[in-house]
Amino acid sequence: MSYDRRILIADDDQEIRLGVADLLGPLGLEILLAESGVQALELVRRGGLDLALLDYKMPGPTGLEILETIRAELLDVPAILCSADADGDVGVLARRAGAFAVLTKPVNPAELRREVVRALTLSTDPRMPRNPRPLES
Repeated sequence: MSYDRRILIADDDQEIRLGVADLLGPLGLEILLAESGVQALELVRRGGLDLALLDYKMPGPTGLEILETIRAELLDVPAILCSADADGDVGVLARRAGAFAVLTKPVNPAELRREVVRALTLSTDPRMPRNPRPLES
């Protein structure tokens, strides 16, 4: 099967990784899975991703650190960060680092799917930058 879009799901909880993959599978996406920040960063740096869905707390670099690396290295991949503290400090830092969206865990499946579709749609619009400009501190 040939896929048009590739996304990364990075979470150290296997049940969450597989659950999100099942939720997004019907969208016809090629889904790559990572169980640690090290694996996720390696896949992001390989390129070819249309979206990275990152858990905040993972072994190795956190989702926020991966997001900061994406922006620092000017990697061409939008990212959604999921965190239990999405409305607190982590959410603020993620938005400043250029996260496409920040979702609160446990993530509402409908909201997750909506944000993934929105990110993938906007990333194909030639009028929209793929990497949103980080907010100034």
